Amino acid sequence: MDLSNLSFSDSLHSAAILTIVLAFAGYLVTFMNARLLARRRDKLKLVNKRLNEFYGPLYVASQAGQIAYKSMLKKQGKEKNDIVTEAELKDWILWLTTIFVPLNNIREKIIIEKAYLIVEEEMPQCLLEFVTHVVGYKAVMAKWAKGDYSERRSLIDFPPEFDSYMQRSYAALKAEQTRLLHSALWGVFDRLLHARRREQE
Repeated sequence: MDLSNLSFSDSLHSAAILTIVLAFAGYLVTFMNARLLARRRDKLKLVNKRLNEFYGPLYVASQAGQIAYKSMLKKQGKEKNDIVTEAELKDWILWLTTIFVPLNNIREKIIIEKAYLIVEEEMPQCLLEFVTHVVGYKAVMAKWAKGDYSERRSLIDFPPEFDSYMQRSYAALKAEQTRLLHSALWGVFDRLLHARRREQE
């Protein structure tokens, strides 16, 4: 029996096994990397959709509404607008019809049509209250159209948590978007993938 042939055969056998193991490990790393990238891409796509179609527009409209409301109060020398006096009525109608109602209609439309993009499993109460607040003003404005100014405000108050909810949600989604875009894990896998490709070339 030729021992050199046996040793050579064992070396070939070991090399073949090592090649198979390395190829399988490379495939496994590539497969896992592809899955992680796909999950990250899908998550980023959802975050972007939520920001672009729901929370972003609502946040901007809410900020604009807040600024306009504070400007109106400052003009009137008030801190709250609980009661609209006869002297303020003309000004109130102007601000409501040209600024607040259009902004509210935009927000109501987004909430109703894009509710599936809400982060929470259940509809937040402040969103439901906001929609009913807007509907209340539609009834008030219908009376105004007939010349009846006896009602001046929606029977349902603007929910105080609405603006803070929008601000928190928008900030959380922007942070998640940034994290997904600049993920350290993504950087590690990306480097591994490029190193593997360079080895194969």
